[in-house]
Amino acid sequence: MTDEADPLVLDFVEWVAREPRAYAEVIATWKTSCPRLTIWEDAADRGYVARETRAGLGLTIAVTTDGEKFLRTHGR
Repeated sequence: MTDEADPLVLDFVEWVAREPRAYAEVIATWKTSCPRLTIWEDAADRGYVARETRAGLGLTIAVTTDGEKFLRTHGR
């Protein structure tokens, strides 16, 4: 991943950290047709976010402990 994408990964992790996000919402909001901009997949690959099932919400994307550290490290 290039350094250019890091701010977008940071923005994505911060967005997810605000509240539990339904998987469908993440797909709809962050999908792209550009194979070089795989922001949410990059965040998942780095361990900053993970899929989990929550009662009443179904499949969600949530920030992990590593994601919280990533946000703190970057002043978010």
